[in-house]
Amino acid sequence: MKKKNDNIIVLDFKNKSSEGTENKNQLRALLETLGFSLIALIIGAVTGVIDAFFGTVLLKVTEIREENIYYFIPFLAIAGLLIVFLYDRFGKEVKNGMTLIIERAKNNTSSIKLRLIPFVTLSTWITHLFGGSAGREGVAVQIGGTLGSFVSQKFSFKEKSSAKILTISGMAAGFGGLFRTPMAAVFFATEVLSEGTIEITALFPSFVAAYTASFVSGCLGLEKFSVVLGVDFEMNINNAALLCLAGVVFGITGGAFAFLLKKTKKLLADLIKNPYVRIAIVGLIISAASLLLYSGRYSGLGTNLINAAVNGGEIYYWDFALKMAFTIITVSAGFQGGEVTPLFSIGSALGAVMAMLFGLPVPLVAALGYAAVFGAATNTIIAPVFIGAEIFGYEYLPYFFAVCVLAYSSNGNNSIYTYERKKRQNKLIRISKD
Repeated sequence: MKKKNDNIIVLDFKNKSSEGTENKNQLRALLETLGFSLIALIIGAVTGVIDAFFGTVLLKVTEIREENIYYFIPFLAIAGLLIVFLYDRFGKEVKNGMTLIIERAKNNTSSIKLRLIPFVTLSTWITHLFGGSAGREGVAVQIGGTLGSFVSQKFSFKEKSSAKILTISGMAAGFGGLFRTPMAAVFFATEVLSEGTIEITALFPSFVAAYTASFVSGCLGLEKFSVVLGVDFEMNINNAALLCLAGVVFGITGGAFAFLLKKTKKLLADLIKNPYVRIAIVGLIISAASLLLYSGRYSGLGTNLINAAVNGGEIYYWDFALKMAFTIITVSAGFQGGEVTPLFSIGSALGAVMAMLFGLPVPLVAALGYAAVFGAATNTIIAPVFIGAEIFGYEYLPYFFAVCVLAYSSNGNNSIYTYERKKRQNKLIRISKD
């Protein structure tokens, strides 16, 4: 510290020794990032292959169910019993799925067996074949996260955060390879795992893994869902106010989904403690309701509602509510798959309804709902903005940003990922270099 005069004090803590140490640390950090990125490239390639296989089979399974609903949907309860038996008999170590991956990434304590991959893959196919209302991202993220965790377990790394970096990279690869939206995948994995803190050291490896997985799965024939909206939207005070209102409604809806999912899981677990009895009873209820309500309209991923919403198809005012109810009950009972694609469906259907009520372009508001409800339910803010832009076009990025920020701010700080820290300090996203 040098005193320049009576009024000004100049702080100078650097010297040649500290500058040299800083340069060495920067070089070391660069080499570590390049090393992790090379590993992430391999993880991304392998994950892309598995994603392509899983996604292709899932589409075929969905097609078979839709063509033969009365041969499969009535037997969802039996399918559920099979899922519980498989996990109970052979997969107790991996039944917690995403929780294992989160614990491994955060605490470097949980050991994840590779058998998680076939278990979650098979059980998701079974859920969809027999008409459960569930997603697919749970499988993809667990596939990539498990591979990343496996690599960090089997190889010795001096970097203490290696498990976290490689698990985040794997999760990004899983999401990016399945949905073919790599930018959204990078931030989804980072935001979900890091409790509002963006891990800067994981960004580039995750970027490499996600783009590699997306490229590989695309080369193997897994198509990306994308829509050309072609909407000429005039932004004025009235329309801006309506979009702001829509953002708040999307946020409340996503937050309500996460809240009700948590409460329903606990309620069913308390009411019916035996997992076999629980999934059988709920499976019978879902089967009956699915057949009575428009013959399987709310079964599976919900892509039928998404396509109808953004392409001018028929959407009922109650579609989003019924899809929400079916998905919450399906997942709470113990069926596998995830919640993200149904959230896309719920948001799209709700957006279409709000557009009709507000006199706004239906495809645009449906697209905004697609992204914003997903962001609100997962308590993420950057990922939904990018997933909207990557699917519907970057020219609409300002709309996605504004609506997703409002949705994020209106979700009551709820998340479908209950292992996330419940309280985020002022819901700020922080940057961490640790």
